[in-house]
Amino acid sequence: MEETKPAKRKPVFKKVDQLKPDTKGHTLVVKVVSSKMVLQKARPDGIQVRQMRIAECLVGDETGTIIFTARNDQVDLMTTGATVILRNAKIDMFKGSMRLAVDKWGRVEVTEPASFAVKEENNLSMVEYELIDVNELANAGAREVISVVEK
Repeated sequence: MEETKPAKRKPVFKKVDQLKPDTKGHTLVVKVVSSKMVLQKARPDGIQVRQMRIAECLVGDETGTIIFTARNDQVDLMTTGATVILRNAKIDMFKGSMRLAVDKWGRVEVTEPASFAVKEENNLSMVEYELIDVNELANAGAREVISVVEK
């Protein structure tokens, strides 16, 4: 009996302005606008000492920009001006704003330079989101309706 593997799906590339809070599985082609190291420290890992590095990189395409949090080996790939493909990226929320990240289930690949100009005016990481309890909101709306009916 021969096992057949399912055919691999073609990636669906998204644009930066299509990203929404707390979503995952995004594939994007972006240019690195800037990169800044925010954390670099040694971490004991059994016998050897491993370096833990985190950099915040502003990445974008022709629709907007977002902050990408690069970790460890990803930091070396995120050089200013480089074009990268982010596979299986996710949106993390940090202090109410969106950050793009690629964990162990995704991949960061350097690719040939893209021809688009990055739209830096539309930075999605500058938009602050607030988590609202939908049930509380619905009950508040119901109370307003009741008070209008009673008048």
